[in-house]
Amino acid sequence: MKAIAVSLLALFETKMQVEVPLFQRQYVWSRERNWEPLWEDIARKFTDYLDGRKDAPIHFLGAMVLDLKQTPATHVGKRQVIDGQQRLTTLQIFLAAFRDFCDEHECDDMAKECAGFTLNKGMMADPDVDKFKVWPTQLDRAQFADVMCAGSRAELLKRHPLRKRPYARSYERRPLMVEAYFFFYEQFNEFFIGVGDEHPLAADAPLAQRLDECFQALKSSLQVVEIDLEHGDDAQVIFETLNARGVPLLPADLLRNFIFLRAARRGEPQESLYKQFWARFDDPFWRVEVKQGRLLRPRSDLFLQHFLASRLTTDIPITHLFAEYKFWIERENPFFSVSDELACLARQGEDFRRIIAPVADDALFQLVKFIDAFDVRTCYPLLLAMLDAGIDDAELAAASKMLESFLCRRAICGLTTKNYNRVFLGLTRTLRREGITAANLEKQLRAQSGDSTEWPSDERVGEAWRAQHAYHLLNNPKVVYILKHLNDTYLTKKNETMSVEGALTVEHILPQQWLDKWKLPDGSTGMNFIDLAKAPAGDIRAESTRNRNAILQTFGNLTILTQSLNSTVSNSQWAIKKPQLLKHSLLPINQQLHNVEVWDEAAILQRSNKLLARALKAWPR
Repeated sequence: MKAIAVSLLALFETKMQVEVPLFQRQYVWSRERNWEPLWEDIARKFTDYLDGRKDAPIHFLGAMVLDLKQTPATHVGKRQVIDGQQRLTTLQIFLAAFRDFCDEHECDDMAKECAGFTLNKGMMADPDVDKFKVWPTQLDRAQFADVMCAGSRAELLKRHPLRKRPYARSYERRPLMVEAYFFFYEQFNEFFIGVGDEHPLAADAPLAQRLDECFQALKSSLQVVEIDLEHGDDAQVIFETLNARGVPLLPADLLRNFIFLRAARRGEPQESLYKQFWARFDDPFWRVEVKQGRLLRPRSDLFLQHFLASRLTTDIPITHLFAEYKFWIERENPFFSVSDELACLARQGEDFRRIIAPVADDALFQLVKFIDAFDVRTCYPLLLAMLDAGIDDAELAAASKMLESFLCRRAICGLTTKNYNRVFLGLTRTLRREGITAANLEKQLRAQSGDSTEWPSDERVGEAWRAQHAYHLLNNPKVVYILKHLNDTYLTKKNETMSVEGALTVEHILPQQWLDKWKLPDGSTGMNFIDLAKAPAGDIRAESTRNRNAILQTFGNLTILTQSLNSTVSNSQWAIKKPQLLKHSLLPINQQLHNVEVWDEAAILQRSNKLLARALKAWPR
């Protein structure tokens, strides 16, 4: 067995075909579990090259085990993949999408260059088969051939259009390889062209130049480990060994070893350094796993990830953490000694602990509650920088209120969270340069524009508040947080000590299942989903039904309860529901309904405006 690190493109550079044995499983990779992490790794290297960080650490995308296939000599070399067929297949789909993207945008030279890594050229015994660099199992071959040979996104879409059955709410599922192609193509569009009014990275450079830089990243900075079996190697034993379920070292474990080995080489006292600075990180608190994107990660890894991002002001994927930290230390030598390095880590570790588990009277407490409810942890590097700067609690509270307003207003408007990493790292970079103060933060937030970065105005928030389907746009914890915060604005000195214990539930005042017991404003009965689909254009009852279905999902029709109503009461007419709703909740936000005799579209709009006025004061701009 011979293992060697090769560039991603070197796998497909020669006139060769890697064949997936018939007994191996079909293509099963999916968007969330596989394509997104792969794209994050590749996009990271694309970003490095466009930012001029070509000396950044090489990233390994995994291992492939290949065996020479015993076949008669032909014009195309044949090998079998023993392990790694899902990754190999996906990389070919990725390259096909990249090739077609280049072609669509008239970057012809790059499209031709890329084509050499997707299909074999020249003499072949069986061109219909031998032209493919990878040849999947039989059931996958038709979709793979479509992806590799369609030649454009438009042509592939013709062959595999989105289809929806009558009255179905979602489209039928397309083959996974086809979906993978469209996923990567969509990422290229966002990365190289931008979304809406958001400019892509290095937008001043021509597209052809940016594509070439990223192609060089594929050649030089993204590698795989190619393991070639030799005569006498047992393919099955090697496959089982590679896929054994050992317990992997965490990035924090790797970094600890790296740091203390350096301490020993420098003659610094390992044991005393460990006791003084690192022992705290072996506390069970740091091993607790918390959700980070798609995966669960221990707090120690998340701290080190956000710490390094805060220092470098660049995104650090967790899979790159050890390599990036080691590269930073060896290249920039940011600390005089390992002792200074550990002291900094210990100090910022306490800061991070304060961020994720603050006490109730902490200046960060309200912001952290918001972050937990809205799952927006991309601001952690900025918060670490603020705490590291030593700003006082008044300044920290003011900055926290601004950040919550910025994030909450954007959530209400349904604006994207996709580029928050870039937004908050940019803020961290600017504030480190210009001074970390609440005033400078406000200045930077106000200066941002466009759907991906703007701090929405009162007018935009008002439009969204009255029209957006809040319950669909935001999940239950987010709606509960907003309504609970507005509920607290009704508290006075007489009831300010009121506290809510236990979970709150969201209640639609005009119920979602309203057809049976709630008439339309003109007294007619609403229409169900099928009737609406059949209704002719301009049908008054259909329009009235649609309007009601839309407004019942807005904040004006939503409230919170300490105890859920049973479904019978919840769907009952207002005369029956109102006293039960008031009985089940003494929250001030619900007591405002006491004098409302009729609950309809007009009442919803009136309440919506009243709540909006409070929301604009609660999250000021």
